Amino acid sequence: MEERQAIAEVPLAEQPHWDATQSRILDAADELISRRGVHGVTIAELARRAGHSRPTIYRSWSDADDVVRAALLRRVAGIVSQFPTEPLTRPDLVDDVLRFSVRFRADEVYGRLLADEPEVFTRYTLQRVGSSQRLILSWLAAAIRAAQQSGTVRTGDADAIAVMLLLIAQSAVLSHGTVSELISEESWERELRAALDGLLRP
Repeated sequence: MEERQAIAEVPLAEQPHWDATQSRILDAADELISRRGVHGVTIAELARRAGHSRPTIYRSWSDADDVVRAALLRRVAGIVSQFPTEPLTRPDLVDDVLRFSVRFRADEVYGRLLADEPEVFTRYTLQRVGSSQRLILSWLAAAIRAAQQSGTVRTGDADAIAVMLLLIAQSAVLSHGTVSELISEESWERELRAALDGLLRP
C-alpha cells in the first residue's frame, strides 16, 4: 500500500509561533478559560498568573480578547499538528476530519467552551473567520488536494470544498451537546461521516 505523504511537503497557511514569554502568557490564558471561562481572562490576572508585567503582555496583544484568540489558535494548531500525513483517499480524509472533531471536543479549553459557554464559542469561532479557522481551512484544503489525486474526491476548488467541509463539521460539533439525548454517539459519528463523505464523493 502506498505510504501517505508527509503533509509538511505541502505548505499550510503561515504557522503560528510563540516565544517562551508568550507561551507562558497563553498557558495562563488556557488555565483561566478552563477554570473561569473567557470572562475570567483579564490582563491583570494573566500578568499575575504568568509572572509577567502588564506592559509585557501589551507588547504582544492589544487586549484580553486578543490573548484569548491567540490561545484558541494555539490549541487548534496543536490539534492540527497531530495529523502529520496527507490522506490518500476520501475515506482517509473523512477519518481525519472525524478524528479532528473528536479531539477538538475533548480539548480541555474548547471542551469547556462547548459545554459551558456555547455563546462564547460561537462568538470566537462562527461569527467571523479568524486565525483558527484559517489554519483549519488551510489543512483541509491541502488534504482535499491530496485526496483528489486518487480520484476518490470530486474535482473542484479545494478551498471552496474545505469551507463547506468545515461548516458541516463545525456545526455538528457545536450542536453535539444539544442533540446528545436524541442521538447516540455512534449514530452521531455515523451520520456525520455520511454527510462528509457525501460532500466529497465524485
